[in-house]
Amino acid sequence: MAETTTDRSPDPESPGDPENRDAPEGRDAPEGREVPENRDARDPRRPRGALRVGRVRGVPIYVTPSWFLVAALITLLLGHQLDRALPELGPERYLVALFFAVAFYGSVLVHELAHTYAALRLGLPVHRVLIQFIGGASEIDDRSTTPRRDLVVVGSGPLLSLVLAGVFALAMLAVEPGTVPGVLVAALMISNLIVAVFNLLPGLPLDGGRMLRAVIWWRTGDVLRGTVVTAWTGRALALVVLVGFPTATHLAADDRGAFGGLQPLLDALLAAVLAAIIWLAAGRGLSQARRNAQLPSLTARALTRRAIPVPGETSLAEALRRANEVGAKALIVVDDDGAPLALVREAGIAGVPDDRRPWVPVVALAEELTEGTRVPADLTGEALLDHLDATPASEYLVVEENGEVYGVLSYRDVDEALLAMERRRPAAAPRPAG
Repeated sequence: MAETTTDRSPDPESPGDPENRDAPEGRDAPEGREVPENRDARDPRRPRGALRVGRVRGVPIYVTPSWFLVAALITLLLGHQLDRALPELGPERYLVALFFAVAFYGSVLVHELAHTYAALRLGLPVHRVLIQFIGGASEIDDRSTTPRRDLVVVGSGPLLSLVLAGVFALAMLAVEPGTVPGVLVAALMISNLIVAVFNLLPGLPLDGGRMLRAVIWWRTGDVLRGTVVTAWTGRALALVVLVGFPTATHLAADDRGAFGGLQPLLDALLAAVLAAIIWLAAGRGLSQARRNAQLPSLTARALTRRAIPVPGETSLAEALRRANEVGAKALIVVDDDGAPLALVREAGIAGVPDDRRPWVPVVALAEELTEGTRVPADLTGEALLDHLDATPASEYLVVEENGEVYGVLSYRDVDEALLAMERRRPAAAPRPAG
């Protein structure tokens, strides 16, 4: 994903001036707490170009553009195979192949909904379900999960795929082999069995990898150790896919004609794409686990910017001058009694050219304070992130227990601290007593 930014060449000493990028007006942190990019203004959970095809128990379901490419590829390849299995179909074989592509991804959706229902039943928030190039993905906020919960949520998907394979196996008894229904039912049985078995392989990001991680976490009390093991098994699996898939398809070819032309190249390309996706996803899981292991060191107090109070009618130029004199990095709009009313938005400051700053009052760039945008100074780790997730904003007012203002917390600073944690290796987590 990529986000277009504008270089405003700001003054690095000015409060709120970002380093050559705009601050978000707001943000919504999904699983992993990354600030997602490519947001649609009307639907903040929609990936760029994706279509929302439904909603289940409040969870939106999206189909990404990559699915249409894969569906077309499946239609072409399976249509070619059907020409030999059902030669009497003629051009209509491509309609049958398209029906299979839709039905197969319907099975993938059922697999993902199994994860979704299990997570919701256990009280874990689910942000969205994606149907995409390599299948599907359920974005589950697992911050409050446990090893047992993880096993239930993750294991539900492959289990339901195995059930679907069994259902289609029974359905084969009711259809005649060598017919369109017979071929479709057999293909759906085999494809669901492949989905279940492939997902049970013990490497991240596959379900089997997450199940193995949960077992290691359960036995050792150290989720990072489980993630390290399964991330590297996931990377090993990526190498197996890269080499093994083209080799296996070549050895399984029943005649040279089936592997003529571009078929070997397509197999190699598909293997390379799958291997790259698995390798990168395993790496992301490892980085996220390392970051989460350091979350207790994340504190609101340590990340807070020094701020100065200014009346709402103060010009932006004057407010920035006062802030620079004392080394402050944020502005708080106050009333006549000095009580905080609003925070001047970082993005708002960056959007005002230097020659207009003497004429723009700070109140025009301020966001009114709400209860959710007031953050206790002693909030740390998961509690801090949960508070920020509950009230998405770009800036927060940090206050002491007695209500005294401590400063301003920018979500960008939190996000950068999380990214820095990903790059550092944490100390080994102690095993729990007993």
